[in-house]
Amino acid sequence: MTKKKVIIMGAAGRDFHNFNTNFRGNPDYEVVCFTATQIPGIDDKKYPVELAGDLYPQGIPIVPEEKIKGLIKEHDIDEVVFAYSDVANDYVMHKAAIVNAAGADFKLIGTKTTMVKSTKPVIAICAVRTGCGKSQVTRFVSKLLQDQGKKVVAIRHPMPYGDLAKQAVQRFETYEDFDKHECTIEEREEYEVHVEKGIIVYAGVDYEAILRQAEQEADVIIWDGGNNDTSFYKPDLMITIVDPHRPGHELKYYPGETNVRMADLVIINKEDTAQQSNIDLVRKNVQEINPGAKILDAESVISVDQPELIEGKNVLIIEDGPTLTHGGMKYGAGFFAAKNHNATPVNPEPYAVGELKETMHKFNHNQILPAMGYSESQIEELKTTISAVDCDAVIIGTPMNLPKLIPIGKPFTRVNYDLKEKQEGTLKELVLKLF
Repeated sequence: MTKKKVIIMGAAGRDFHNFNTNFRGNPDYEVVCFTATQIPGIDDKKYPVELAGDLYPQGIPIVPEEKIKGLIKEHDIDEVVFAYSDVANDYVMHKAAIVNAAGADFKLIGTKTTMVKSTKPVIAICAVRTGCGKSQVTRFVSKLLQDQGKKVVAIRHPMPYGDLAKQAVQRFETYEDFDKHECTIEEREEYEVHVEKGIIVYAGVDYEAILRQAEQEADVIIWDGGNNDTSFYKPDLMITIVDPHRPGHELKYYPGETNVRMADLVIINKEDTAQQSNIDLVRKNVQEINPGAKILDAESVISVDQPELIEGKNVLIIEDGPTLTHGGMKYGAGFFAAKNHNATPVNPEPYAVGELKETMHKFNHNQILPAMGYSESQIEELKTTISAVDCDAVIIGTPMNLPKLIPIGKPFTRVNYDLKEKQEGTLKELVLKLF
């Protein structure tokens, strides 16, 4: 039988997982290449033979997505699998139109074949968009479990931007592990907050191998689902977070809407800083598409380490990079910390250099500096920009300990944000039902 020729459209995450669970070792298909977008510097690499398997002795090329039309025609492609997240529904259909017009089928692979079953209880924490508050919910749930004497391991959505073969299975328990695995700023933003709380974090590329290793030391697995992706593991409890600062996105984004429809519990987060009309709209939308889900109202309580350093001062605000870029937000916790302490944001754009300046211009963040650091050059640009900004103090809204990586050179304070249930005990009741 003739093999079906396939291209997988991705962004160094879901695409590799879909390949591993559906195509690796499958003689009925030939995956010609992966395409890459969203994340700089991941195209023009290869998915290595160590991960691709015996059917791909040369590995699988990773090429820029903009070449998709030519690739379909050149290789007579039968199917194109769309495999990345945090994109608008109409964006997905525009890609489908491009693929179909070029002659190939367009495919979205569902959860039946991509969710790996664990031998341990799994709590999946997902979201509608990047920046809804998954990490603070993960910390909250982890604390509940730790208080019950359970060993918690968090498995994070992939961010493999380096040597993929070396990154197949990564384990993080100490700060030294971040250096060992040459973590980017984005990776540190997601891993550090858990390690600081005594939670071991796994990530990488081969998520079945990751799960099997994590099961050896965990009582409970928490899927910390970055980039608002669906869970790679079959959950015993699925929690989805929605954001009233982006009302309507729960119906308009892929696969965020899928996460809402699958949820056992939906958390409406950040209610303390959102308009009531937006909270009401999000609640209505959730109830319409998943009437069986429990809904928990929650606040994201913001505090700063040293408020006296920023009270009434001119400040540089640094926020989580992905939230401000493909997450579509114009502000984060640092902005509200400044507002709470009568601080005046200084526009960092005139001081920005290189790719960072281009990113700020593209996403129109003229009041806030995104903590971009996918490469050494980007980290250096961030360092140069921070140093150049004329301000009294710096508000660090990114969850990572940025001063450990970059000398700030000015008075600074870190922002903390923690989940607070309005219906106290709801999460505890649901979590403890698993045991």
